Amino acid sequence: MNDMRLIDRKTTMNEIKIAAEGVDVFYGESHALKDVSVDIEERTVTAFIGPSGCGKSTFLRCLNRMNDTIPTARVTGRITLDGEDIYAPSVDPVQLRAKVGMVFQKPNPFPKSIYDNVAYGPRIHGLSRNKAELDEIVENSLRRAALWDEAKDRLAEPGTGLSGGQQQRLCIARAVATAPEVLLMDEPCSALDPIATAQVEELIDELRQNFSVVIVTHSMQQAARVSQKTAFFHLGHLVEYDDTDTIFQNPRDTRTESYITGRIG
Repeated sequence: MNDMRLIDRKTTMNEIKIAAEGVDVFYGESHALKDVSVDIEERTVTAFIGPSGCGKSTFLRCLNRMNDTIPTARVTGRITLDGEDIYAPSVDPVQLRAKVGMVFQKPNPFPKSIYDNVAYGPRIHGLSRNKAELDEIVENSLRRAALWDEAKDRLAEPGTGLSGGQQQRLCIARAVATAPEVLLMDEPCSALDPIATAQVEELIDELRQNFSVVIVTHSMQQAARVSQKTAFFHLGHLVEYDDTDTIFQNPRDTRTESYITGRIG
């Protein structure tokens, strides 16, 4: 059955990083996500697109158990990371979120220095043995986020003093500092100007050399530019999941075509 599913979805030979099977999400009585199954590949950018309120951000938050923080939320089905059930009782959500980092819609740097923003995760997870190792993690993370040259002389200054685009890249640096395997991004460019958006998109393309990246975006143009795989959500259902080129040029479902061409939204 698994082989059939992989063939049907035209999954390439890339390793599967996250597998979701029959996932439903309820917020109290509201059935927000219905029977979602999808395989997310290693070192690939996967875009979730669809109208507002269709379930794409809800599903994204399932992938690092952020829905656990909502008292009325209930998640059923199975989600695995490298074959391990992330909802198993033995899994610590805090440790999971070190492996599956998240960048939110609005830049949200801590009210701390640039250095301490990036060092926060490695400190609480014990990823460095001394100041020199921590310095190296901070520098490498800022370099990965294309922020080192702009921030290296300002490490003691507040992260909140950076521009919006720099703050978002700082949040990306903070997310990658814990050496995650997956990076989730929930509309990371929606609060940014076009220049900052272009910088973050370029960064996303670089990050997939080391991470699996999953991005929720309201911009179909952005999905087409940055992703290799695209999932289209509508009214709580995963309607279609395929190579990005196929979704945009030759979708199988009429709902996908209607959304891409602007007839629904």
